[in-house]
Amino acid sequence: MDETMVQRWNEKVKPGDLVYHLGDFALKQTWQRTTNIIDRLNGGIYLLEGNHEDNALAVKNLFVHVTDYKTLKIGEQKIVLFHYPIRSWDGIFKGSWHLYGHVHGLLPSFGKSFDIGVDNHNFYPLSFEEVKEKMDKLPLKTEEEGFPGYIPLKKRF
Repeated sequence: MDETMVQRWNEKVKPGDLVYHLGDFALKQTWQRTTNIIDRLNGGIYLLEGNHEDNALAVKNLFVHVTDYKTLKIGEQKIVLFHYPIRSWDGIFKGSWHLYGHVHGLLPSFGKSFDIGVDNHNFYPLSFEEVKEKMDKLPLKTEEEGFPGYIPLKKRF
């Protein structure tokens, strides 16, 4: 499995690319095996900690950066990255995206959220363009749709 994942990663990721990996990078692997895999992957890896990172964190100096939550912008697109799916995120009703892992395809998308885990995509990482294509098909939720019973602040007072 490791060999297939390394091969598929390197088919899509070029040496100068930056990859945001949304966690569970080194499940049940020794730090030596984790190091061997990282050394063979193209691109720089920005790791968002999952719940199975013990051995990845032992070699965290091999990653570009390690954090548990990240908000970024690509062009005008705001993207919230977190290992776990969250029901509400910064800009949820204004078109921002939420990308997550953890649930292995078992939780449906909510609004512009999407399970980015490679186990849902034939073990290939997805490019920004591929994610955008998917997100363009997902509905933008309004506050009323997102939170039943929602009353806008201006109507509360």
